[in-house]
Amino acid sequence: MSAKLTKVAGLPVIHDRAAGIDIGSRFHVVSVPPDLSGDPVRTFQAFTGDIQRMACWLVSTGIKTVAMESTGVYWIPVFEVLQDQGIQVIVANAREVRSVPGRKSDVNDAQWLQRLHACGLLRPSFRPERGVAALRAYLRLRERHLDYAAAHIQHIQKALTMMNLQLQHVVADVTGVTGMKIIRAIASGERNPEVLSAMRDVRCKASIATIHAALIGNYQPEHLFELTQSLALYDFYQNKIEECDVQIEQTLAALNADRPQLDDPLPEPRNRTKQPNALQFDARTALYQLTGVDLTQIHGIGSYLALRLVSECGTDMSKWPTAKHFTSGLTLAPGCKISGGKVLSARTRRSSNRVSAQLRLAAVAVGRTNTALGAFYRRLAARIGKAKAVTATARKIAVLFYNTMRFGMQYKDPGADHYERQYRERVIKQLHRRAAEFGYILHEATPASVS
Repeated sequence: MSAKLTKVAGLPVIHDRAAGIDIGSRFHVVSVPPDLSGDPVRTFQAFTGDIQRMACWLVSTGIKTVAMESTGVYWIPVFEVLQDQGIQVIVANAREVRSVPGRKSDVNDAQWLQRLHACGLLRPSFRPERGVAALRAYLRLRERHLDYAAAHIQHIQKALTMMNLQLQHVVADVTGVTGMKIIRAIASGERNPEVLSAMRDVRCKASIATIHAALIGNYQPEHLFELTQSLALYDFYQNKIEECDVQIEQTLAALNADRPQLDDPLPEPRNRTKQPNALQFDARTALYQLTGVDLTQIHGIGSYLALRLVSECGTDMSKWPTAKHFTSGLTLAPGCKISGGKVLSARTRRSSNRVSAQLRLAAVAVGRTNTALGAFYRRLAARIGKAKAVTATARKIAVLFYNTMRFGMQYKDPGADHYERQYRERVIKQLHRRAAEFGYILHEATPASVS
């Protein structure tokens, strides 16, 4: 045997000009193939000038594609600078790039990323085009403002309760017309319950006498101060939400600037009920021009949810080969953990995906409707529980969204009765097949034999 050790062949290299970057908050470590540079591993500070020098160095070494982990939000400026230099950037899920056991350092992580990417073992995470990404950023900011405003609504209710003003028990929503009129009057100095109860809107179900009794309170200056400040903060965030709506409208107009007007008119809305926290402009028409389909015809999807889904998934659904790939990426498909031919687990993987969270909320809402999706949810909820029924219904809505966006499917609800009839026929067919396997024949009972 020769004393010279034979070199073990590694994985084939798919991308010979691939680099890996370990993203950090203060600095970034970059690794390139050793044959492209005498110093294949370099460290750059997180300042913009250093990131631009890093991009120029990668271009000078002939790098065509770069892989990095989605570390917080620190990767975003690096991603955008490298894209402007014409480099293909892949943002990989940190769960899929875990290093082998052993020493852990920033240099090792960068070299491991470069090696995996060069061998074609990294799958890029989805990121929409620049215009849709901007739309997504505005909508996410709007969601945060809504959360902050909701917190201050709770502070308003707390201040009212401490003054024993039972307004939240006599009106459906304290942020409605009646509630806000009364709260603003109290913050302005009004204390007379007769004057306050007279501000009742005609659509309020509670009578003036009931509201009058609820507004006899124990006013204390510290609680009034808390009410006034909470109201001011609530109004502040409402103003910021309106500013976000303006930016969202302008972004949609920019995305539709090069798109022709559709010949087919926009279908009639499925319902005319105004959704709470709805956008302050006609988003449905703008979205119809952007996508070419009316997503609001799908039960469970309103104009605001449709806009959220498009902002998160983009308009080009061909990035997912099939609906199964799409639902798997949303973590709405069953898991696949098999060993030795035995299914160890089929649980749906936990995820913080925003789209799946929105679809689950839509599934809960559609479960209360007299539709085919509602009947599907109720049947599964009775058989396997509400949690799994929500996931299964959310997956069905995701499939309808995918087919509508990619293939232009026109969704028409067949109704709950049609679904129940199909389910009954499917069960009867299965019973006939099972009886035939055991050598029996099933016959439908006549009314006389039943009695």
